[in-house]
Amino acid sequence: MTDLLTWWPTKIFLFVNGLVAVAVFLRVAPDFLWRALYTTGRCLGPWQAGVMDPRVASAGGAGEPAHGAYWYRQVWTDIGSATLSGVHAVRYALVHEWFGRTTRNLFHGRRPSGPLGENGFTQTVMRCVGVGVGAGAGLAAVFAGLLFAQAVALLVLFVAVVCAALAFVAVAVRAVEGAGRLLRGVRMACPHPGCYRRIALPVHRCPTCGARHERLRPGRFGVLRRICVCGTALRTSLPGGRGELAAACPHCDQRLPKELGTVRTVHLPVVGGTSSGKTMLLAAMVAGLASWERRGLLGMACATRSDVDELAALNRQLDGDGWAHATTGRQPRALMLLVSKGRRRRLLYLYDPMGESLRDAGAVREQQYLAHADGVVLVVDALAEPGVRSRLGGDDGGRAVGARPSPEGPMATYERLAGEMQALTGRRGRTPVATVVTKRDVLDRLVSLPVPGPRTDAWLESVGLGNLVRGLGHTFGRTRYWAVSARAATGADALDGEQRRAAEPVLWLLGQTGLPVRKLLVDEVRVPDGKVKA
Repeated sequence: MTDLLTWWPTKIFLFVNGLVAVAVFLRVAPDFLWRALYTTGRCLGPWQAGVMDPRVASAGGAGEPAHGAYWYRQVWTDIGSATLSGVHAVRYALVHEWFGRTTRNLFHGRRPSGPLGENGFTQTVMRCVGVGVGAGAGLAAVFAGLLFAQAVALLVLFVAVVCAALAFVAVAVRAVEGAGRLLRGVRMACPHPGCYRRIALPVHRCPTCGARHERLRPGRFGVLRRICVCGTALRTSLPGGRGELAAACPHCDQRLPKELGTVRTVHLPVVGGTSSGKTMLLAAMVAGLASWERRGLLGMACATRSDVDELAALNRQLDGDGWAHATTGRQPRALMLLVSKGRRRRLLYLYDPMGESLRDAGAVREQQYLAHADGVVLVVDALAEPGVRSRLGGDDGGRAVGARPSPEGPMATYERLAGEMQALTGRRGRTPVATVVTKRDVLDRLVSLPVPGPRTDAWLESVGLGNLVRGLGHTFGRTRYWAVSARAATGADALDGEQRRAAEPVLWLLGQTGLPVRKLLVDEVRVPDGKVKA
């Protein structure tokens, strides 16, 4: 009987508290879940609009003046902090609202809102159901936590897939851009003296604040665009417009043309002895390209403002006394031209080194641009060869002196160039050479020598430079010959036909790189050894 009297109150107590726990669970579980999700959603964004968020890493990390891409790291920081905020919201509601206030009031005989029960019976009932209320709230928190964990897991999975896709896009864009450069034969190199180094990626400057972005490409700072520290959006790919930004060499920090990296670069050094007519020939070749451009058969433009100023200064010299001043500086800056035919374009680097820089092997090794050479314009001043001058008689000697012959013969220049190019590039046998005999206006007036004809190589052999012709044919892969009067192609009284003739060596070398300019050249003459001659 005693056991029965103690069993039934316990059973009733458990039954009542079970019902209360179930009721509280059904009532509170959705509320807990909603609080967790709502708080997490609110905390995924900024805590307060317009106020610096301490969770956001400062810009300029990893030596790059830009904000990190949200998907790379910040999204995980936000998910972590937002998840903790959701957990804290449920914990606060459980500990402070249900355990610290509602359940505590019930255990003290008070109503959940705080007032004391009206009588002893009411107070006893309050104390009895306090256990059920606490248990129901606790179970609701656990259940809501499990559902919240599943929701967070789905969010993490979704974000991971999105981040992986963005990383794949970044890698794919970089791979496509690199493959495009490889297929087009684009090799970037600095055109400035003392540098000439290869460039993997130029330094780009922000147009707003001038900040230097050394790695402006798809990656951790953005896939298609990057946000500079000043807030300016910068495109990260060439198709997206990166080429419109000012670029500089990462090694010497000097300005580069915008087209670098977008079109194939062709490096052509103009090699010859001092006073052999290199600079005047370069001016004549550029004038010839401009002549074809005026006819609408070719596109030609200076790549930078510095190139415009350099050409203008050279033309002023030629318009004045008809002579170009001697090239100065041990290492030349490349004259950069954009040459196009149809849809194909080339960024042409023309190097004009002073003749003294090629007079000894050590000086030649300093001409590091030779390592990038896609071809060579070899300037031959036949009057500089002692064997040729010894054949001059009568007034021809005075005419030769008036032509200012080079102190070094073309054979010596060729031998030094051939040896050093093999050491610098290792591919001398595949380098085409356009050999240009200069000062033709003087040669045509000499009675002691035959007049240069359509076969310039045969003319060189006839005047005693056969070793040069044979050496070029043996050493280099492809050779072709011209005889040009640079004086007739430059200055105020320049002849349009002579200008186009002077441009042929450059056009032929550009044609070796795939530019379709063959129709602009005179008919080619092939000799039995397969070399191309003119």
